[in-house]
Amino acid sequence: MALTDPLGDMLTRIRNGQRAKKDSVLTPASKLRARVLDVLQREGYIRGYSEEQMGPAAGIRIELKYFEGQPAIKHVARVSKPGRRVYSGSQELPRIRNGLGITIVSTPRGVLSDAEAREQNVGGEVLAEVF
Repeated sequence: MALTDPLGDMLTRIRNGQRAKKDSVLTPASKLRARVLDVLQREGYIRGYSEEQMGPAAGIRIELKYFEGQPAIKHVARVSKPGRRVYSGSQELPRIRNGLGITIVSTPRGVLSDAEAREQNVGGEVLAEVF
């Protein structure tokens, strides 16, 4: 069965894993998913990730992060969906929780957080919001 929104699937696996208090979750591997996980790791929302085999295909094991028993990610949502793409310029990037959260943006310079995109003065597709 083909997924129509692989990134949305990964974010849902992270959300469900944290609600179930799992240490890690497994998702199919792709370059976009790995770049989004790089941003989440840089910003401190996950402990890390590693590639491993998932049957015949490659997978990614995501190590979830908790602080005093509470998930590090309180909210994760897909913004740009396959049916409705959302693009934003560098100065119009949305601020999540007045700067306490991040927006993940796919730019010509790679997948960046909103702060990194503003710093490099580059816009792109708004993939997700996390806080």
